[in-house]
Amino acid sequence: MSFLQMIRRLCVPISRCPGFIRPIALVLFASVGVFLAWTTISSISAAPLGKEQERLRIVAQIRSILSAQQDAWNRGDIDGFMNGYARSESTIFISEDTLRRGWETVRDRYKKKYSDRGKMGTLTFSDLEITSLSPDSAVVLGRWRLERANDRPHGRFTLIFKRLPEGWRIVHDHTSAAAPAR
Repeated sequence: MSFLQMIRRLCVPISRCPGFIRPIALVLFASVGVFLAWTTISSISAAPLGKEQERLRIVAQIRSILSAQQDAWNRGDIDGFMNGYARSESTIFISEDTLRRGWETVRDRYKKKYSDRGKMGTLTFSDLEITSLSPDSAVVLGRWRLERANDRPHGRFTLIFKRLPEGWRIVHDHTSAAAPAR
């Protein structure tokens, strides 16, 4: 039965009520209507608000990890940068048409490729798009750029984050470099 049908059914008996009871019935009816409307509106708005707050919390936590990674890189701290990754054999890093598995393998690749501060340069992440997939997983799209003395390599990345007991961590990183400017 719709809300309007309920109103119509209630209005007929009220109109048949003796004159002295009608005002009391109308006030009671109006109070019930206001209560029903308020509970309906509050239950509708409470659910999405909770989900939105959770989404914003996830985004903030992941942004914080990426910021910590950027700061560690710019200090020359590859191990600190690697704290953003899951310390697992199943961690995946893809770049340059090569798939690497395992946290240690990824760390070793970074240490070999960026063996000194000159090669590391200054890292900047930008254009971050963080999408929560579930309460325990998210995907991040973004751009990376290195400012070095002789060049400015840059590209894009796709990261899959998973909420682990130690917090949000990257479990899959697919990073590509743009062709050098000519």
